[in-house]
Amino acid sequence: MTHDFGFIIAEATAENPRNTEGDIIELRDGTLLLAWSDFYAGGMPDHAPARISAKTSQDRGKTWGERFTLLENEGAQNVMSVSFLRLASGDILFFYLRKNGPDDLQAMVRRSSDELTTLSDPVRCTCDEGYWVVNNARIAQLSDGRLIVPAAWHRTIDIDSRNARAVVWLSDDEGRTWSRSESALPLPGRGAMEPGVVELCDGRLLMIIRTSLDQIYRSYSGDRGVTWSAPEPMGVGAPVAPSTLVRIPSTGDLLLIWNDCFRAGPEAEAVRVPLTTAISRDEGATWEHRRDLETDPELWFAYTSVTFVDDRALLTYWVDGRLSDPRLLHLKLRSVPVSWFYEA
Repeated sequence: MTHDFGFIIAEATAENPRNTEGDIIELRDGTLLLAWSDFYAGGMPDHAPARISAKTSQDRGKTWGERFTLLENEGAQNVMSVSFLRLASGDILFFYLRKNGPDDLQAMVRRSSDELTTLSDPVRCTCDEGYWVVNNARIAQLSDGRLIVPAAWHRTIDIDSRNARAVVWLSDDEGRTWSRSESALPLPGRGAMEPGVVELCDGRLLMIIRTSLDQIYRSYSGDRGVTWSAPEPMGVGAPVAPSTLVRIPSTGDLLLIWNDCFRAGPEAEAVRVPLTTAISRDEGATWEHRRDLETDPELWFAYTSVTFVDDRALLTYWVDGRLSDPRLLHLKLRSVPVSWFYEA
């Protein structure tokens, strides 16, 4: 496959109005497994009933089988926001959020030693009370094996209490026990939201942070995630929306995906379109090769996952009908060669 392709892989309906926050993992036999938040009871707010649904592909993502349930709704409200991680031991860790109320959202992890055929009992990663937001496809494993769960803590999710703080949860025993970073990063406005972490070549960690300040912010850790520097602007304009930062295995460069809506200037409308990619060859200091994955002005795009398979990147993200039918959120799959990110 040398071309790029994309299609709606989980279409929303009136009964199933939201399919969002996905991640993909490659199983040992080459099968790709996609899982996502499936809001099944006719509602689409974050607190509506949801389970974790899944599909598999035997042809590297070109076609997919029927939907099945990977995890039933075990929360008082829902389960959502999937992250997969293949450990050096070979086991798969399956992370998700369990939501019980506006002040009770926790990150959970289950282990599988048989390629997600069976799952262990859940372990809680966010060990303090509160509303802990962890985005899909966000868990990182450092070169020394330490696991990183980047999270945003809210006392409650009520609109008057959204001054989020960015916190990292750490595990040195493959997710069996967890400890909290010493730093809890604040920011003005709605706070430090939906962080993501990548390990840099010099051993430091780089955190990107969603803000309400019209920019992506960043922070650094020199002690494997225990303490973090004061957040600073990254020099990349963005609306109040999540961004994704990953390292491309075949080139070693960093890949950033975000809504580059302010490219026309600071007075541009803060919307979740276009969905844009850029490459950094200097560990996040500068960005080049900006390319748009999506540009339809009547749609919004957000909550991206990236899985590298062979010489390709498989991305998932939700598509909001916005003008045509804002009550529906579909999940889209996009597959591009890694070389696509470097084209002019």
